[in-house]
Amino acid sequence: MMKVGTIREIWRYPVKGMAGEQVQQCAITASGLAGDRVWALRDVARQEIQSCKFRPELLTCTASSRPQPAGHHVDISFPDGTIMGSDEAAIHQRLSELVGHASTIEVLQPIAELDFYRRHKRDDHTWLEELKATFTREPGEPLPDFTQFSQEAKDFVTVPGTFFLVTPFHLITSATLRHMKKLLPQADWDVRRFRPNIVVDTNHGDEGLVEQDWIGRQLTIAETQIDCTATAPRCGAVTRGQQGLDFDTSMLRTIVKDADQNLGIYGSIRQPGVLRVGDTVYIN
Repeated sequence: MMKVGTIREIWRYPVKGMAGEQVQQCAITASGLAGDRVWALRDVARQEIQSCKFRPELLTCTASSRPQPAGHHVDISFPDGTIMGSDEAAIHQRLSELVGHASTIEVLQPIAELDFYRRHKRDDHTWLEELKATFTREPGEPLPDFTQFSQEAKDFVTVPGTFFLVTPFHLITSATLRHMKKLLPQADWDVRRFRPNIVVDTNHGDEGLVEQDWIGRQLTIAETQIDCTATAPRCGAVTRGQQGLDFDTSMLRTIVKDADQNLGIYGSIRQPGVLRVGDTVYIN
């Protein structure tokens, strides 16, 4: 094993699509970090789970977990400073007003409830055009290769039994953030735009998009083992305003042009454990 860095930050996002919370340590299983993507907004008319791809207004809210053993309910901070709980009767109306569509906030359902996770399809092509539009590419810019979509990805808006699009884990490195800042120094490369579960502070002297070379390899962090499975193509969500972050399209242009449209990588959990800020990260 070779040391590649240490954990600098740990993030989880109790409500899919909303800004999340930073923690010092967190248990992790095959389902991801404890408390990550436990709730999601569901469009009433479409009967479909929504994300910040389609409902960017969600990013203006911050979700936080309640201390155990209070259950899985969460508290949501709105742009005006109001805080409401997922167990308040008025929360559905407030979120519907926020995104401009009748919606409900729903807790994660068992995998057997397949219709809960199903993608809305008016016909056999409109859903794909809608998805492509969320990547907000300019003329001549490439899109991810949607021809590689599995049948499951075509039929369901998230992996059934989860609120994750691809895998339950995502990381980015300090080297990547420094590299992008050098390419476009006037932009705010705040890590919150990229919604990782961990930020790895890489070894001194490491430069460039170092985690892209980890694909197909395995990370060991304390007792936890993580398979590095795929790159993370970036959509228009990285440009959106959040609390303390302005709308900025320049970053996406730079990611598409200079990072092959990918930033950070996805992973799956081979061996569960507990992640802690400061833990050493090794690669096999």
